[in-house]
Amino acid sequence: MDSENETLSDSASVYANGGTTTDHLTKIGVIAVDQRVKRKAKRLLKQHSKETPSEGTLVHTRHWKNSRKPRNGFSKRGLPKKGGAGGKGVWGKLGSESDGIDDIDRNDPNYDSDNVDDGDVVLKSVLPELSDEEMKKNVELIVLEYYEHGDTEEALLSFDELNCSSKKYLIPYHAIEIALDHKPSHREMTSVLLSDLTVRILRPKEMIQAFEMLLINLPDLILDTPDAPTVLGNYLARAVADVCMPPNVMKVLKDKVDNQHAREALTRAETLLSSQLGLYRLDNIWGIGGGLRPVKTLSRQMNLLLEEYLSSNDIPEATRCVVALEVPHFHHELVYEAIILTLESLNPDVETAMCAFLKSLSDAVIVTPEMMERGFLRVFEDMPDIILDIPLAYTVLERFVEKCSKAGFIPDDVTKKVPMTMRGRKRFVSEGDGGRVKEHY
Repeated sequence: MDSENETLSDSASVYANGGTTTDHLTKIGVIAVDQRVKRKAKRLLKQHSKETPSEGTLVHTRHWKNSRKPRNGFSKRGLPKKGGAGGKGVWGKLGSESDGIDDIDRNDPNYDSDNVDDGDVVLKSVLPELSDEEMKKNVELIVLEYYEHGDTEEALLSFDELNCSSKKYLIPYHAIEIALDHKPSHREMTSVLLSDLTVRILRPKEMIQAFEMLLINLPDLILDTPDAPTVLGNYLARAVADVCMPPNVMKVLKDKVDNQHAREALTRAETLLSSQLGLYRLDNIWGIGGGLRPVKTLSRQMNLLLEEYLSSNDIPEATRCVVALEVPHFHHELVYEAIILTLESLNPDVETAMCAFLKSLSDAVIVTPEMMERGFLRVFEDMPDIILDIPLAYTVLERFVEKCSKAGFIPDDVTKKVPMTMRGRKRFVSEGDGGRVKEHY
């Protein structure tokens, strides 16, 4: 403003002096325009430093010194303005690239439905089904454990925990396959388990599928179990009797399998089912095993076993028969019957043979020391009654106990418990004998 006033004063002085020239006027105009341009440039530069207006808008003067807006790029709380999404030359808010998910074309070849959050999708953990090899291992473990405790409920709970919704037919398949190598009592337990499985876990068609596989694999099963066709026929008939499968299953299986061993098994099953006493026979198809048999029956079987041993002197066969009885808790009866049979024979050879048999059972721990001792003590307690039928029982018993003690399978404690009446038992003879004392033999 001062320079402009000076220019105006110069012009006024020129006019006052009564003279002017064209050059002088031109010079004054150029100076005035130049000063206005400079002032406007300064004003625009200052305004541009405060804010950047869009092109074509009017520039208004703002009092920035009184503005409370922070100028460090952060809000009052110290956070980036607009969450870091505002400002020139920025990429936008973090994650904003996925805000347009609703605009994705489902017909796009690169469309991935797994990345879409529909809200109705519920994620659950899914365990893969067991393989055939894993099924075999798990079923074998459960079945062998079931043979130990005999609790079908526990076995069913274990089977129910297996992830095998489409392979349940492998449960009866492997159970019967395992039972082929076990004794009759275990086969009976397997039949009971199959019956309970049908009620809780298996369906009839899965049971039929299991028997179909067994019939097809009979040529391989017979290598380890020669009587596999007969045993499988028994299982098949028992399963029909227990309502595990429909009665017309024989016809269905005949149409699906065609080998000689399978035909033998199916014929065996049909024969058992067609018998008038079929249901009664099938309930006892595997016999009554273990301690379920009456005591008199077990005693009779043990007596027959011992008599057969004395006639053949075949210790391995007699031992096998003892194990097949499956009554380890009743072996004291076997020892008792063996001693009674020895006392009745009055034969030193029988005493030697029976001593060798008992020693073999003791060495193999088939008859435990407790059972052996209990059997001898029972005989000692019953001697007052035994002597009525066997007058020389004390003499034979003393000789037999001495042999067993020398063999080393009865302890000295048992020998010391022999009744005193059998030692040095003396009597006076009749008057015709002269009154001398004789030992009774």
